[in-house]
Amino acid sequence: MEIERKFLIKELPDLNGVKHSEIKQGYFSIEPEKRVRQLDDRYYITEKGEGDMVRQEKEWQIDKNEADKLFAMSKTYIVEKTRYYLPYGKNVIELDIYKGKHEGLVVAEVEFATESDALEFKVPKWFGKDITRDKSYKNMMLAINNG
Repeated sequence: MEIERKFLIKELPDLNGVKHSEIKQGYFSIEPEKRVRQLDDRYYITEKGEGDMVRQEKEWQIDKNEADKLFAMSKTYIVEKTRYYLPYGKNVIELDIYKGKHEGLVVAEVEFATESDALEFKVPKWFGKDITRDKSYKNMMLAINNG
C-alpha cells in the first residue's frame, strides 16, 4: 500500500549537497499500470492500482537485460527526472525535477505510514498547489502525453 501526497513546487530549496538519483521510467502497460524503472544503476518493475492518495503498489528488482526489453516495449512512454531526497521531520520529501518534454516541471512527493499522517502533514512554505488528486500529473499520464 502506498500513501502519498504530491505538490507542485513554487520555489526550489537549496539542493547543494542533497542526495539525489537519476530516474528513467517506461510504461509498458496502462491498465493495469505497470512500469519499468531505472534508479541510478538498479532496475525495478512496479505495478500500481487505482486511486490517488492511497493505492496498491507492488515493486520488485530485475536485471538490466530484462529492464532493457521492457524499456523497448515502452516505446515513447518514458519519463526522466532527477530525484532529490530531503529529510523533513519524520518524512522524506522526494523532489523531482523533470527532463526532456517535461523540463521545467518540478514536483514533490511525500509518502506516509497512515492516511491520517498524510492529512495532517504540515506543508513547507516552498510547496505550491496540492496535485495529489490531479491525474494529469501522474507519471504515467506525463509519459503518455510525451508528444
